Amino acid sequence: MEFTQVKLQVEAGVATISLDRPDRMNGVTAVMERELYAAMRQADAQPQVRVIVLTGEGRAFCAGMDMAELEGLAPEDIYEPAKMRPFDTAIRADFQSRYIYFPALANPVISAINGAAAGLGIVFALASDMRFASEKAVFSTAFSRRGLIAEHGIAWLMLQTAGPGVTADLLFSARRFDAGEAKAAGLVDRLYPPDELMARTLDYARELASLASPRSVRVMKRQLWDARFQNLQDVVTQANREMIASLRSEDFQEGVRHFLEKRSPAFTGL
Repeated sequence: MEFTQVKLQVEAGVATISLDRPDRMNGVTAVMERELYAAMRQADAQPQVRVIVLTGEGRAFCAGMDMAELEGLAPEDIYEPAKMRPFDTAIRADFQSRYIYFPALANPVISAINGAAAGLGIVFALASDMRFASEKAVFSTAFSRRGLIAEHGIAWLMLQTAGPGVTADLLFSARRFDAGEAKAAGLVDRLYPPDELMARTLDYARELASLASPRSVRVMKRQLWDARFQNLQDVVTQANREMIASLRSEDFQEGVRHFLEKRSPAFTGL
């Protein structure tokens, strides 16, 4: 598929996907929505890819849905692309819907928030496994000031990290908040100077791609998202089952060998 509103680049085990409408602060259109979904699937399907980084071109990460698109949106349009082709039928149905599909990807997704993130841009970030941000990034949930509601699962996603009081404040008020407040609330994991964000994010992603077993990371990703719906007993039961499978894996054998031989690992993901 040829992309016009996103960019996809793969290097050293890392797929970088960039939202590419800088003149519109990477506002989401129907075209971008389709292309982002296709780029994510394409990247995740490549055997050499072990980490996906999502960022934005220009001065914004993603300013949410493009207002020109919203102007002509009919209420029934919201359901049109809601049911998406599943990545893996073993993954929870919760993660097979519009926009909330990053958890269904096999590989971890890191959002590199290079600038403004609003509305749907925050949904993309919170649906990622990790969020690194520029110290100059700014945020707003935006919805209440557009006459909208907490869309696309943002209420659930934000509650996982920020807690009910902070979530209520940020959703009700739609006020602007900075990167420091986002990190204090747990919405962002790391802050970097603007000119270091991508280099530091890619350094981390490449290290993850080269040193961690991709099989281990894939299983851990699923464990972490599943744990949000499980009690402790379910978490332990799942871990015990996955532990048995991991002990039979090629990556476990390589993990032991490279440690004993004092060399870098050569994991296959099997």
